[in-house]
Amino acid sequence: MIRRWARYVAGSYPPLPSVLFAWAWAYGVTGLFAAVQPHSPPWRPGLGAANAAVTLTVMLLMMRAMDDIRDLEYDRRHNPNRPLASGAVTVRDLLVLCVVGTVLVLALNAGNPVALAMVAGQLAYCALVLTVDQRWHWPSGDKLLLSLAVSYPAPLLLHLYLYARYLNTTSLDPGRHGVLAVGIVVLASVHLELAKKITRRRRPGERSYVDVFGLSGTIGIALVAPVLSAALLITGARTTPALVPLAVLPLVLPALAGWQFWRKRTPRWSPVAPGLYLLLTYTGYFVLSLSY
Repeated sequence: MIRRWARYVAGSYPPLPSVLFAWAWAYGVTGLFAAVQPHSPPWRPGLGAANAAVTLTVMLLMMRAMDDIRDLEYDRRHNPNRPLASGAVTVRDLLVLCVVGTVLVLALNAGNPVALAMVAGQLAYCALVLTVDQRWHWPSGDKLLLSLAVSYPAPLLLHLYLYARYLNTTSLDPGRHGVLAVGIVVLASVHLELAKKITRRRRPGERSYVDVFGLSGTIGIALVAPVLSAALLITGARTTPALVPLAVLPLVLPALAGWQFWRKRTPRWSPVAPGLYLLLTYTGYFVLSLSY
């Protein structure tokens, strides 16, 4: 089974970019909480941040496995080379992987009751979504907005998990600035969600938000969301000379990808630009937090 897990990780959760993204998420979003909190003591990453980063790495792997189980029939038709769809790994293998991962992340957070509760809640929600999907096949993956609404609480709970750890580290109380930070990062993630599925020529049966909003509408939302995110960061974070450059710099990637797609009439949005944008955004949050 371990060999099958290794094949699955190599095909669906490539270690280098996946781990890099998980650690950037953990350190970056925690740094964002520090940047928008007006009376935050200086925040510097320590063992707690590393613990959170490892937790996110494992939890994102489990979320990837659960998504692959939910999308199995779709992938058999449109992505037959993915490990689960090709038979390189079985559904049972992935369920056992999720059980092992659950034990690991609960153990990692056992010393922090609030963080442990957030982790347990996120895992319970993911398990509920998977159970409903497997038993009642709801919601249909073809209903993109409904499927997104059902799935999005899972990453949202990861943001709240990081907020709980940040509050524990700084001995601060929760407040509206935490809501602001979550709003900033949610708007940034909208770009990744929409842009990675933008296409002029949809393959038969392919799922794309272009079917929901139209091509121009999808591009508009995908480009406006990161601008709004940067604007909220600039107006809501504590003042520092690095604030505006770090908030604006990541916007170069959506702008360049949009120009290439629109002016050069490429059939699909750049497949790497949305992920790089979010990675650069998370990195900017982290660097910003170190400037105070």
